[in-house]
Order: sequence, then C-alpha cells, then structure tokens
Amino acid sequence: MDIPDNKRFFRIGEVSRIIGVRPYVLRYWETEFPTIRPKRADSRQRIYQREDIEAIREVKKLLYEEKLTLEGARRRLKAAKKTPSMSPSNLLREIREELKHTLKMLE
Repeated sequence: MDIPDNKRFFRIGEVSRIIGVRPYVLRYWETEFPTIRPKRADSRQRIYQREDIEAIREVKKLLYEEKLTLEGARRRLKAAKKTPSMSPSNLLREIREELKHTLKMLE
C-alpha cells in the first residue's frame, strides 16, 4: 500500500495497514531499531511521519524479503548509514570485521 500524499502524520493503525504488519510488530520494532522513533501526541499516541514509514519499510524488507535476523538488519542499517561517508579502506575494514564475526558465529 502506498503512503497517501495528502497526509503528513499517521497513527499506528494507519501505518500498520500501509506496511502490512500488526501494530504490536511496529511497537516491537521500535524497541529494536533506533531509526524507528515516532513522536508522541499530547494524548501519548504514536505519531508517525513519512520518514518513519520509509524506515519501517526498509526494516520490513530486510526482515521479510531478505530474511535477515534482527541483528543482521541492525547491522545492515548501520552500515548503510555509514557507507556514504566512508572511505574505501574503512569500508573494507568494516566488511572484514563483519566477515570475521560471521565466521566466529559459524564455528
């Protein structure tokens, strides 16, 4: 489902329908991913903006389509955030570290 162009703020039920997951999943992802931080209205209800919905879509893609674990999705988001400003040598160093970590997990 697409994000309506005529709205700027969304409640959790609307975001749930747009993304295609239950509200409790959104609340859980909020605790697991620092990129998902909706504001709170005076009534203490979560208020999501377009940027929040895009971040949630990315998380859903990583978890449901690419079948990453929560930790893997967190790493991918962290790496994507760092990548544009990273030098090639730093990027290679980080990839090397992730590969070492993966090998340790497989042993």
